[in-house]
Amino acid sequence: MTPLAPPPPGSGKTLMERVEDSLLPLINLVFLLLMFFMVAGQMAESPLPELPGVSEPRSPQSPEAELMVKSGTDWSVNGQNVNADTVLGALPETTDTRALRIAADRSVTMADLERLFRLLEDGGYENVTLLTEPGQ
Repeated sequence: MTPLAPPPPGSGKTLMERVEDSLLPLINLVFLLLMFFMVAGQMAESPLPELPGVSEPRSPQSPEAELMVKSGTDWSVNGQNVNADTVLGALPETTDTRALRIAADRSVTMADLERLFRLLEDGGYENVTLLTEPGQ
């Protein structure tokens, strides 16, 4: 790049002419890069590969949970309906290594879940995992 120091005696170029001379190689480089990427983009015949997790949607299936909550008091354990009195007896024993998995329908309110969580806490279940479905 041409320095912008005072011109040597006898060069006859003004400061603006020297700036223009310095920018010309940069403009040429940008133009060549633009042409390269236009040509390189046209050479790719196949579309981009399918991203992981974006494949066709799977058929809906029930999550693998010990306790299914369909509404405020409509609960099931292993396909059998239970209520507040029988739920603790139907659930597997509590362990420190694995949390109790609970799957809740989207219509269940947080107040209903809070009542269930309090019941489970009183029954000795300290670790629970609430399973959710990804947004559509």
